[in-house]
Amino acid sequence: VSPAADPAVISPQDPTLLIGSSLVATCTVSPESHLRAEDLYWTLNGRRLPATSYTTLGPTTLSVALTRLNGSKQQSGDNLVCHSRDGGILAGSCLYVGLPPEKPVNISCWSKNMKDLTCKWAPGNEGETFLHTNYTLKYKLRWYGRDNTCQEYHTAGPYSCRIPKDLALFTPYEIWVEASNRMGVAVSDVVMLDILDVVTTDPPPDVHVSRVGDLEDQLSVRWSSPPALKDFLFQAKYQIQYRVEDSSEWKVVDDVGNQTSCRLAGLRPGTVYFVQVRCNPYGIYGSKKAGIWSDWSNPTAASTPRSERAAGGCDPKGGEQNTTLRRELKQFFGWVKKHAYGCSNLGIKLYDQWRVWLQKSHKARNQVGKDPST
Repeated sequence: VSPAADPAVISPQDPTLLIGSSLVATCTVSPESHLRAEDLYWTLNGRRLPATSYTTLGPTTLSVALTRLNGSKQQSGDNLVCHSRDGGILAGSCLYVGLPPEKPVNISCWSKNMKDLTCKWAPGNEGETFLHTNYTLKYKLRWYGRDNTCQEYHTAGPYSCRIPKDLALFTPYEIWVEASNRMGVAVSDVVMLDILDVVTTDPPPDVHVSRVGDLEDQLSVRWSSPPALKDFLFQAKYQIQYRVEDSSEWKVVDDVGNQTSCRLAGLRPGTVYFVQVRCNPYGIYGSKKAGIWSDWSNPTAASTPRSERAAGGCDPKGGEQNTTLRRELKQFFGWVKKHAYGCSNLGIKLYDQWRVWLQKSHKARNQVGKDPST
């Protein structure tokens, strides 16, 4: 269809305007339409504009004045339409009213098992430009190579992108984000990183939580190293968090180190606990970075034994001996918790040494208590 066949023409066509701007638009009908200016009216996003904002500029031309425009209600633009008296649509124009983008900020990246790289960022001005704004993640090797553009967006949220393969190790990357809309372009600061410094891995698998004999205040936690750790050389440290069944508050144990087992002490008897473990690869190939924690493993549940006092059981011989041992264990682990808090295999070794010392101490007291004349 040729332009001459259009029943009307709106000017300006699809303008881009800054918030707070004013605009005068005109609608001119063609002679073939047999319409006049007084046969026309305007709507904006389906709402009829008041006749007081109209001005007749000629027999076939009607203008409308818009003042102090707000940001576009939809990112595809606001629809300004010229109608005939019977409601028919004669012509339309999109008004793009908004703000230019601000530079993106807070770029952070991580690499899952050194096989990909995902980055996320925050838009400037909370991302509200009232216009459709494109974000493009770009990257290149620091000392050579061309600019590359990330292709897989929204993989870790609305402002994120994933580079799935062909990553170089031992060479720093330059990474930045460009924001663009109809009103301009803004570029973030450049972030420099080495893939080896931002490695994370899968959560530890095979997490098992079990009782420690009849000890009512302890649970043993065991897990396996993430399989990917076997594919490349680096150190790993672990962290545990646990909570009681009827609580949403997690307690975190930070000093697990690189071992794959841990004993939780000071727990409540007869209580169900949920336990999770996560992994942090660090010191990769001499890197000094702190590493990035994995996600937490799925919760694993176990319960501590019920207190014998609560159960009401009675064993006059073995029970007395077990109660004494349990009391000493409580004293010992209470001391460990106070003076050497954390999860460490040293706790059991230290307990054995403490028991030897305790026996020697008892013998010494017994000898002192004897009467020399007998």
